[in-house]
Amino acid sequence: MTGKPGSSTLIEVRSIDFVPEDERHGRVADQGLFWFLGNFHFFTIAIGFVGPSLGLSMSATILAGTLGMLIGTTFQAFHASQGPEMGLPQMIQSRAQFGFRGVMVPLFGVLVTLLGYNVVGTVLIAEGAKGVWGLDRTATALSVAAVGAVLAVFGHDWLHRTFRLMFWVSLPLFLALSLAILTGHAGGASPPPTHFAWPAFLAQLAAATSFNLSAAPYVSDYSRYLPRNTPRVVLIANVFGGSAFSGIWLIALGAWLATRMGATDALVALHGAGDAMAPGLGAVLVAVSICALVATIGMTSYSAMMTFVTTADCIRAVRPTRRLRVLVILAVTAIWLTIAVCFGGNAITYVNGVLVIMLYFLIPWTAVNLIDYFFLTKGRYIIADLATPAGVYGAWSAKGLTAYAVGFAASIPFFVVPGVYTGPLAARLAGCDIGWLVSLVATSVAYLAVNARMPAPVPAIGPAILSEDQS
Repeated sequence: MTGKPGSSTLIEVRSIDFVPEDERHGRVADQGLFWFLGNFHFFTIAIGFVGPSLGLSMSATILAGTLGMLIGTTFQAFHASQGPEMGLPQMIQSRAQFGFRGVMVPLFGVLVTLLGYNVVGTVLIAEGAKGVWGLDRTATALSVAAVGAVLAVFGHDWLHRTFRLMFWVSLPLFLALSLAILTGHAGGASPPPTHFAWPAFLAQLAAATSFNLSAAPYVSDYSRYLPRNTPRVVLIANVFGGSAFSGIWLIALGAWLATRMGATDALVALHGAGDAMAPGLGAVLVAVSICALVATIGMTSYSAMMTFVTTADCIRAVRPTRRLRVLVILAVTAIWLTIAVCFGGNAITYVNGVLVIMLYFLIPWTAVNLIDYFFLTKGRYIIADLATPAGVYGAWSAKGLTAYAVGFAASIPFFVVPGVYTGPLAARLAGCDIGWLVSLVATSVAYLAVNARMPAPVPAIGPAILSEDQS
């Protein structure tokens, strides 16, 4: 059980603090199951609706979704290896690139990402439950928030247990559904006329890329309890395989539902396809998929707590107690629940819009973090200095903040946020969304350039240098 030595509580004790080696536990293979289930629900199916909603064919949607998943998961999986090596949440480690207080800049983007995910996930559940069973949207949202908060409060180990359970419950149902689709026993009709258009293809690509890349700021939160000697390659492979495979599978399923069944609501579509296989099976599929997404919302609430506590600690030192964890989780839940209840309208528009906004905020951060960790410092950091603005990483790091600002600013003219904003250069490209690619290149070049002029302080030995009281 996670917690300090000798603790008998079921509720996790640690949050943003370092996890000592004698508290490390878990199997690297569980990371594959964990991240497989993290995508194995109807939110991912809804991502497969983005391309068809813009007139893209099923095959082109699946291709764009596959490419996007492979790109986004690459970033996610490499971040995962930092958990056992550092024993810290991802964004605490990012103080090495942005400074003790400077990390608040990417933390804001992470917070938008986490709250946005829970808002859209709750809207999708509430709308789908209304469409399938006629349930009240507000009551459904409240139920989702309550269960998600409980999972987040109990913390790391209980999230892992819940995800393992939902993996084994969900897998046979979706295998049966996919087999029925391939053999023509899930209903469906001839697809409507479609056309290939680069703006639609790139919108689907960006949505799929963002979905897994959005987990990069908190993937280490769920690997930080693994033993420090966990093989990096094995961990990366498990996270990549689990996360990418389930995402590609359900985006393809979503593309089929959108083009063959005219689906605009993933839960309603699952219900119809399941009942076409066997009466009553649709309700089972819907219920299981809702449970999987609720578990994922609990995971996201847990990481949102980490983000809030890290931000507060950047301003004024906090003692990361269990009581603080619970209070912050309740506050975070109240925020995203309020926003979700106030939302209405087209859920697909929300999915696409939130995913691209996540991508714009996170790409410059992930570029800085991965370049620094894998190429410049080789994962060698002084962990004690991450806990103070007076350490070698300082309060504000001009290098990381400059690169982030350059990358984000360079991408603004290329932004395409559906129904909200299309940048002037994106408009000249017929609405093609390449802002995140521009940001990736600009941030990477900027960070390498500033580091060439101002080399980072690098410890002489070790993957992570610990203070005496942390070792």
